[in-house]
Amino acid sequence: MTRPEDKLRTLDELTIECSEWQEQDLAVVLVNGAFDILHVGHVRYLEAASEFGDRLVAAVNSDLSVQLSKGDLRPIMPEMERVEILSHLWMVDRICLFDSKTVSPVLERLKPQIHAKGTDYTVDSVPEREVVAAYGGRTVICGDPKDHATTEFIDVVLDRFGKQE
Repeated sequence: MTRPEDKLRTLDELTIECSEWQEQDLAVVLVNGAFDILHVGHVRYLEAASEFGDRLVAAVNSDLSVQLSKGDLRPIMPEMERVEILSHLWMVDRICLFDSKTVSPVLERLKPQIHAKGTDYTVDSVPEREVVAAYGGRTVICGDPKDHATTEFIDVVLDRFGKQE
């Protein structure tokens, strides 16, 4: 049985592991996101990203990071529950948590060959594209059309069920 600790690494541990993989000519792909209330859009994004390389690392926004970018009411699920769910997905090789508003510090440390973002971006609109280009990496866009979003799911639940008293 896979446990979160089987795939979750500190940034220091993952830096060593990614270097070892790259020395073995294994291409490292990094995805990032909150992965709050995991849905089919997340799964399709992760699966598509995994096809760009040999190892897939999911950099997950910590609770603090999610609050910085999405407000005090998020995340819905605590970081360790989000990590636990991701750890059970076959295409995810490693997971790390990060506290910053962007994933740039993680990219600068790990230097994955590929930084994969979802279709709500274009290569030119990815905030970290210059960080990735600076160390010789490549930014790619993958996954299904952005027809799914956690915020939209929250809105659907509220519309259908309202605030229960």
